[in-house]
Amino acid sequence: MSENMQVLQETVNFIRQKISGSAPVAIILGSGLGNLSNEIKAEFEIPYHEIPHFPVSTVLGHKGRLIFGEMGGKKVWVLAGRFHYYEGYTAQQVSYPVRVLRLLGVQTLLLSNAAGGVNADFKVGDLMMVNDHISLFTENPLIGKNDDSLGTRFPDMSEPYCKELIKKALTIAQLNNIELKQGVYVGVTGPTFETRAEYKLIHALGGDAVGMSTVQETIAGVHCGMKIFAMSVITDIGIREEANKITHEEVLQAAKDAEPKLTLLFTELVKVL
Repeated sequence: MSENMQVLQETVNFIRQKISGSAPVAIILGSGLGNLSNEIKAEFEIPYHEIPHFPVSTVLGHKGRLIFGEMGGKKVWVLAGRFHYYEGYTAQQVSYPVRVLRLLGVQTLLLSNAAGGVNADFKVGDLMMVNDHISLFTENPLIGKNDDSLGTRFPDMSEPYCKELIKKALTIAQLNNIELKQGVYVGVTGPTFETRAEYKLIHALGGDAVGMSTVQETIAGVHCGMKIFAMSVITDIGIREEANKITHEEVLQAAKDAEPKLTLLFTELVKVL
């Protein structure tokens, strides 16, 4: 057993000592989206700081606890709060919980995030399903010696976001009269919001939304064989000629306003998995 796997197993064993249940689905909640966790019929919760080798959320809007319970009639794991490269964590630490979830038996990972809109057709409050991403502006979590017990050295990323899950989500949205956008998510390091020139560059590269999370978790999930679904809440519009200042408080409020739609979509999606 590799040193990396030994560390992961220590975390998994600690969680297993607390709860013996299993769930094939996990959800990671982004900035301002933690209230979705209130829809979970929680059987067990544990703060991140109590879990061996787990990072700790340091950002406003991230509750920082692992939840096991029921949603949509199915057992789920929920990470209420995530970790970011800009907090000073390595890419490996950011993606560490994803690997823990895989070893706990998770096969499908649902990700949510707050993102800046780059597509001119987007408005604040829109929901965008991520159908692809650009991760060139942030560190890849697979850099370093590969652990073959987790996944292959060179994982294929031609379909990082499961087309089957996207199709299911579209059907759910249509049945509930929810408008869904689709697009490319561009991952950046943060913590600064982008300059006007950076927004224009991201747009020119084909990005529809930009954010400071998700891509490293997705890469780690694909590496270890998970199906990934990701949803961005458009919490601000990047390219504006005037009043281009963006605050974290505005992002959190926009995420909160969009949360009911996201909760419904995730709940219904879990039901049909």
